[in-house]
Amino acid sequence: MISKVTTTVLKVKKEKKEKIIALTAYDSITARILDQAGIDIILVGDSLGNVLLGYKNTLPVTLDEMVHYTKVVSRGVQNALLVGDMPFMSYHINVEESVRNAGRFIKEGMAEAVKLEGGKEVCEKVMAIVGAGIPVLGHIGLKPQESLRTGGYKIQGKDSVSAQKIIKDAVALEKAGAFALVVECIPAVLTKKVTQSVSIPVIGIGAGKECDGQILVTHDILGLTNGQTPKFVKKYADISGEMTRGVTKFIGECKKGTYPDSKHSY
Repeated sequence: MISKVTTTVLKVKKEKKEKIIALTAYDSITARILDQAGIDIILVGDSLGNVLLGYKNTLPVTLDEMVHYTKVVSRGVQNALLVGDMPFMSYHINVEESVRNAGRFIKEGMAEAVKLEGGKEVCEKVMAIVGAGIPVLGHIGLKPQESLRTGGYKIQGKDSVSAQKIIKDAVALEKAGAFALVVECIPAVLTKKVTQSVSIPVIGIGAGKECDGQILVTHDILGLTNGQTPKFVKKYADISGEMTRGVTKFIGECKKGTYPDSKHSY
């Protein structure tokens, strides 16, 4: 029997040194499969821009799109903690708008928490969102929504100054009320320091194993992503290949007239 995952459950997992596992979902079928498999966190990531909507990056994804897909995913979730990813410019203007937009994920999207990128610079907004009763998952290290300013997707925290900033950001986010952190594309040795610096769970993506858990994009690990995947992604299945083989076989049988046969006709 799989029990319901809450923010409290995740903190207990860290204390017990039990790994926290998270994956993304953008539809109810995938969400149901992940949920039944026993995943801890399902993130409706703004990565849906690249993976599902055909955008070049996450920046064009709108708040309406994120709320819509979060609600879709919610229909397949029973036990995992459902987190909605706040998209670019949905929490960048002011505190009031940030709280209002986070609230939409809860009221309309049926999410149980929201995720936003940033360190000390977003702590005031994190405090306000948490103060409104909405759990917040922080995101530091590589921040995809800042890719235009930083010049793309690059490893963060390689020098002592930037490494110290990431640690300070982690501590600040915990003080602001974040229930957990995602750390992306940082050296494993830094991940260990971040994890030891806070009492909340630290979930890595491209950050080594010295943390409290892992998160990846589901389409990446199942071989459903077009193009090259990041170095840190391990492919656990080739669903794209299976789909291609299945569709090719269907086309062939239809052309030859072997489908439909009497078994598949009325």
